[in-house]
Amino acid sequence: MAMALMQPQQQQQTNWFFLEFEDAGGVYEVDVVLDIGDSLTIPDEFTEEEKTTGVWWKQLMAGAVAGAVSRTGTAPLDRLKVFMQVHSSKSNKISLVGGFKQMLKEGGVTSLWRGNGTNVLKIAPETAIKFMAYEQYKKLLASEPGKVQTHERFMAGSMAGATAQTAIYPMEVMKTRLTLRKTGQYSGMFDCAKKILKREGVKAFYKGYIPNILGIIPYAGIDLAVYESLKNLWLSKYAKDTANPGVLVLLGCGTISSTCGQLASYPLALIRTRMQAQASLEGSEQLPMGRMVKKILEKDGFFGLYRGILPNFMKVIPAVSISYVVYENMRSGLGIQK
Repeated sequence: MAMALMQPQQQQQTNWFFLEFEDAGGVYEVDVVLDIGDSLTIPDEFTEEEKTTGVWWKQLMAGAVAGAVSRTGTAPLDRLKVFMQVHSSKSNKISLVGGFKQMLKEGGVTSLWRGNGTNVLKIAPETAIKFMAYEQYKKLLASEPGKVQTHERFMAGSMAGATAQTAIYPMEVMKTRLTLRKTGQYSGMFDCAKKILKREGVKAFYKGYIPNILGIIPYAGIDLAVYESLKNLWLSKYAKDTANPGVLVLLGCGTISSTCGQLASYPLALIRTRMQAQASLEGSEQLPMGRMVKKILEKDGFFGLYRGILPNFMKVIPAVSISYVVYENMRSGLGIQK
């Protein structure tokens, strides 16, 4: 059976990877869904058949549920990451165990899930906006109608990600504030929004927006490039009679590529989080992006820009595993055929 590897499509609800293959019997897809809780890069993409039959919304729903369960399962590590990003420094070193102890002492076991509700709630609107914007940007950027080149897909995905982030960014700010809140500081998401608006004004909902948008480009570009390179390397070395690398290989490629993307964009993510949080910290200066980077480098050196990256890496494997299992079960439950 002759098989040809077609242009793969990569997209993410955080990280989604679709591979398309062709043989004498037609075209078929192998898909892998990864959710590591970071809402950057290429959105969901569907075939014309999936759009006309309505399968696309089931795929989105399955991905959203998988993302919600995955993020909830890894929320303690996500909260520890944010806690270390904001509070850890050379003069106040916070270890993994020490960070958990501080959080448990201040708020008990349930405090480990602070901010998770908002993190889950923003999945649906962000995914929907990103998907709709992506479709429009592809049409605008395509050099030939109906044919989208790799670089055009990357540009459309980045622009769609920026559009979605702009629309839901206030929820990102609230998620950070709720994650870092002390016991009794906010009663919930709406109380948090009301207090931010009253004390800091509308501008506060877009603190850290610039480093957040800037982070999309290195994350998306490196994630896509590493994923494609690893997959094609595996195919050139080990694939003989098939162009299908298999689920485990795709999961491995996706996990490594996402990790590389995070390494490149992490300093911008840390700056974003600190800018989102600084108004809620007692005695904290309200610094713009440039001055904050300078202050961190002077105080903590280059590695100060990577505070909290260990728990961020620790959550990748469980997040990917939970997301994949839930996604596959949701697909079966919704009657989506392989």
